Amino acid sequence: MSREPSTDRSQPPSPPAVGVGQVVELAADFEKPGIRNVVEFRGVTKTYNAGMDNAFTAIRQVSFAVEDLPGKGEFICILGPSGCGKSTILRLIAGLEPQHPPTEGEVLVLGRPVAGPGADRGMVFQDYTSFDHRTVLENITFGLECRGVERRERHEIGQRWIEHVGLDVATDAGKYPHELSGGMRQRVAIARTLILRPRIILMDEPFGALDPQTRMNMQDLLVSLWREVEATVFFITHSIEEAVFLGDRVYVMSAAPGRIIRELAVASPDRPARLMQREPKFQETVAYIRDLVSDVAAEAN
Repeated sequence: MSREPSTDRSQPPSPPAVGVGQVVELAADFEKPGIRNVVEFRGVTKTYNAGMDNAFTAIRQVSFAVEDLPGKGEFICILGPSGCGKSTILRLIAGLEPQHPPTEGEVLVLGRPVAGPGADRGMVFQDYTSFDHRTVLENITFGLECRGVERRERHEIGQRWIEHVGLDVATDAGKYPHELSGGMRQRVAIARTLILRPRIILMDEPFGALDPQTRMNMQDLLVSLWREVEATVFFITHSIEEAVFLGDRVYVMSAAPGRIIRELAVASPDRPARLMQREPKFQETVAYIRDLVSDVAAEAN
């Protein structure tokens, strides 16, 4: 909900409210007393092929801190023009090469520098990654199998997650990926990640290839699952509506080399996407961000 402007003249003015959102001062607080951060970027720059003729700087001097909120987590959406380094940020958190390590600066997860991939971070991609020779149940329980969980136990847990993501155990558990629609395959990918209950969930345009109605259904599903697993989510999207609906916070990035140019705190969803996204205050926030992204694109050209 938008905050009312303060009437106390002794206090600094409140940040401007924009529909269901509020502009937040860009300031990464790494040393806040009594606060633990789940992810920190400290002056992070990533240059690919550094020192070569084809060197390219994807992000430059990116700094932010996301607080650890036990029992809740936070949903962070990242928007920006193509090529601005959104995926670079996500993969630096994941510890995946060639994005990891940063060229300059430091990326920390739960206070420790990222050394590589870890079980505390799970990732969902756009391209429905799955094992073609495994059934839905076998795909979803793959991580449990790698952890040595006994077959009967992992299948019991896997069947619950099939239901959690809106699939049918009786009809879908034994299907193979080629027998599933795009939306169903993405549900499998989400279940395979969340079944391991990672502390941080990294999602790179997971709904980008879905039709609009399926996409909104998946947004609603993701909100309910996120509240259940109580993780911190970093979510990349090109859809402003999607970012405003899902995000507790929205980072807007400049063109490459990318940097965060605006941060908005956004009201959490309390109704289905199809209802919230038609409301005037919601559309006001969308229009504000769209104008900002358009200005960024115009400056880049």
